[in-house]
Amino acid sequence: MKIFLFLLSVMIVQVVSAQHYVNQVFILNEGYFDYTLNQSIEPVTIGTYNPGNQIYSTVDTIQGARFASDLIIDESYFYVAADNMLHKYDKNTYNLLASQQVNGIRNLAIWNDKIIVTRGDYDNTTFLPIFFSSYFQVYNKSDLSFYLELDTTCGPKWATQNLIVDGDNAYVAINNAYEWGNEKGLIGVVDLNTFSYLNEIDLGIHGKNPDNMVLEGDYIYTINNKDWSGLSISKVSLFALGTSTTINLASVPMGCGTSCLRDGKINYQISGDTILYEWNIPTLPNTGTSIGFNTNFYDISYDQINNLLYASSTDYSTFGNINVYDQNNFLVYSFQCGISPGTIVFDVRNTTNIHDIEISDYGKNEIL
Repeated sequence: MKIFLFLLSVMIVQVVSAQHYVNQVFILNEGYFDYTLNQSIEPVTIGTYNPGNQIYSTVDTIQGARFASDLIIDESYFYVAADNMLHKYDKNTYNLLASQQVNGIRNLAIWNDKIIVTRGDYDNTTFLPIFFSSYFQVYNKSDLSFYLELDTTCGPKWATQNLIVDGDNAYVAINNAYEWGNEKGLIGVVDLNTFSYLNEIDLGIHGKNPDNMVLEGDYIYTINNKDWSGLSISKVSLFALGTSTTINLASVPMGCGTSCLRDGKINYQISGDTILYEWNIPTLPNTGTSIGFNTNFYDISYDQINNLLYASSTDYSTFGNINVYDQNNFLVYSFQCGISPGTIVFDVRNTTNIHDIEISDYGKNEIL
């Protein structure tokens, strides 16, 4: 026993504790495309913001893209949907590693070694919808090569947008948003093990045109623009698929992407307004509660690691700005970015802190 205690007295013990932190914040700036002149005035850019030194940097410019629609991070890479292209980057060096043409690409999700893509588009000269034979496609992560698709006979029949992957199922928002007056309000369910189309959930007459989807607990919530005349939120159970509840919130629509899940509540802003609203998920209220602000936002995203809300603003042609607010909705800091910052994504990583603990005096601990 004395020998054991003596060994303890000289032994150095490494205590390893891991915690999450935000290494960088990716900003996908959609730029400014003049559809009258049919030319790009300000290109699509990708920027990163370092929360530590509060420095924003542009890491790539995507020439030729009319706009960009999504950015997601997976392991050491990030993927960008820009106009009709899918791009893969190294998230540390920002080097472009692969590109693939995907006409009508909109939103992205990862499942194992695959990238899931939703699609929908319109002709920028006639502003009429472009119809595809498939609105759900799958690509290989490694080189972005095509893997498979669900065509309109065995998959979604109309334009798709946001999607959520939960386990081995993909939930796809079907809004047909590019065909004015024929908006849809459906959630398609895909079994990713077999890539079979299981069923569609009808959000009802007031649940048309789902713009955003969030997952909270055992439910998916969709924020809907309806027929562009109003705003609603639908609640869909993952266990009782086929059942949904839709709550009307406003007589004017939400701005594109101006909603997020924040600390168990849905924050959203009505199109053209400067007030941010908070909607309490457990109680399903008929209206949101104003939480202040005096800025018209373009995109909002929640940093759950640091309890910060990132909110972008723009005039769509000359400037882009990000405001960062704390949990009490006080402005912490702001920074300039590219034109039309439409997607904000957090690069969350693990850090390992190693503390050397010397055990001496027969069991007394001293942290060095």
